[in-house]
Amino acid sequence: MILENLFKNLIYDPVSVLGLLVFYILLVNLPISLGAFFQKKSFFIVRVLTILINFLITLQLLFRWSISGHFPISNLYESLYFLTWGITMGQLLIEREYQSPIIPSIAIPIELLTVAFACFVLPDDLKISSNLVPALRSSWLVMHVSVVMLSYAALIIGSLLSVSVLFINKNKPLQIRSSSTGIGGFKISNNYPLNELVEPIEFSHSEELDTLSYRSILIGFVLLTLGLISGAVWANEAWGTWWSWDPKETWAFISWMFYAAYLHMRISKGWQGRRPALLATTGFLVVLICYLGVNFLGIGLHSYGWIFG
Repeated sequence: MILENLFKNLIYDPVSVLGLLVFYILLVNLPISLGAFFQKKSFFIVRVLTILINFLITLQLLFRWSISGHFPISNLYESLYFLTWGITMGQLLIEREYQSPIIPSIAIPIELLTVAFACFVLPDDLKISSNLVPALRSSWLVMHVSVVMLSYAALIIGSLLSVSVLFINKNKPLQIRSSSTGIGGFKISNNYPLNELVEPIEFSHSEELDTLSYRSILIGFVLLTLGLISGAVWANEAWGTWWSWDPKETWAFISWMFYAAYLHMRISKGWQGRRPALLATTGFLVVLICYLGVNFLGIGLHSYGWIFG
């Protein structure tokens, strides 16, 4: 009977059913990932469930795209799932580079909270697919919004990895041997004889996570830059102005400046270890305010995505 009702609902409302299914799978995956973290070993089932979650969100977005007739990132409900899709994809790609139970244990709670917010907190009128407002009926919709959402996903992952850098081996001095640009190189010093430099170097968990955090933030920063440029071009076409300084645009620029400062400190000033990790951790709050916080103001040219107003 339960399966029969599930299939009926899946036929009549596939978007909501798949969204709830993603939530419950994440609810199962969370304690498994935390158990793997405390046992300090990776569980294959965590990766399998993450792949399944990513696949189900892909199906959900494709169903919404087919039903609405436009790319499914036009309201907050759709963008939350698109963000979760980006975070799960980033999690899977990072795990290919570095197998560690730390990565799913920090990514899955954020994915679960994002999906829970979309399912149980958002009002019903923001969950329903509706016709696009005139300003959104443009080919720039896919380019601008999808790139910005993927930049948020990459920046969130990078910031969360920085949080783990702060807490792993927190009672020990943190010496990052990879380069400040996060390319995994070794800093040549007079303290190391030449014959030792050719030996393979085993990097610690903190060093690996610091490098992955930098790379994720760099990718997110590049995507955010492209998103701001495409948004300015689109705004000029839709509203006749390149920049309007409404809350969303202002906080997007603040986010860009914040991570530009982070990259400047790492590349030009050579910051490594806990100082840039602390800066990147603060960046998570900046992105959160940019993506969700300003939505509660209910004003601005981006009013089609607000919770109130």
